[in-house]
Amino acid sequence: MKDTTVILDNGHGCDTPGKRSPDGRHLEWQWCRRAVRAIGDALGSRGVTVEVLVPESRDVPLRERTERVRKIVGRSAGDCILVSVHNNAAGDGSEWLGARGWSAFVAPNASARSRMLARMMYDEACRAGMKGNRATPPDGCWVASLAICRDTPCPAVLTENLFQDNRDDVAVLGSVGGFEALVDIHVNGILNFINAARS
Repeated sequence: MKDTTVILDNGHGCDTPGKRSPDGRHLEWQWCRRAVRAIGDALGSRGVTVEVLVPESRDVPLRERTERVRKIVGRSAGDCILVSVHNNAAGDGSEWLGARGWSAFVAPNASARSRMLARMMYDEACRAGMKGNRATPPDGCWVASLAICRDTPCPAVLTENLFQDNRDDVAVLGSVGGFEALVDIHVNGILNFINAARS
């Protein structure tokens, strides 16, 4: 396997309605941009090429995001993978709810490599104690027709980093240790995938 470019996508933007905790203290767009910076820095320090898909604070439409992915893939000298970083929600953000935990999503048309990447990150989430309280599919990833995964020409996974409408998950998201653990899930899972593909 040639060198791999990791494309990191920030979930949503400052102008996206909702996408916050019921008390308004946790904002998904801020957390995800901070997480993507930390993931990118950690991967970059290990010699991995990283492209941040949405450096802007504003929301960027999915069609534009997927077109940006195609352009990165087109100019890359090696292989590319995409990881889109989000926070989950069980409801509309108006009340605290009970669902907890980390999850990875792939598209219905996902390649075996997409599923492998999702599984490797899910395994890291389990090791970090972030599995949560929901029954996860046997292969470790959920399937949904998400455009950022479905319409991009490379292995693609969307991660949901805990629930922003669960009080306990929001406490983890806001803690130093929780943030670092969630970053490590991505970094370790991605590195495991790259190393496995090269061997």
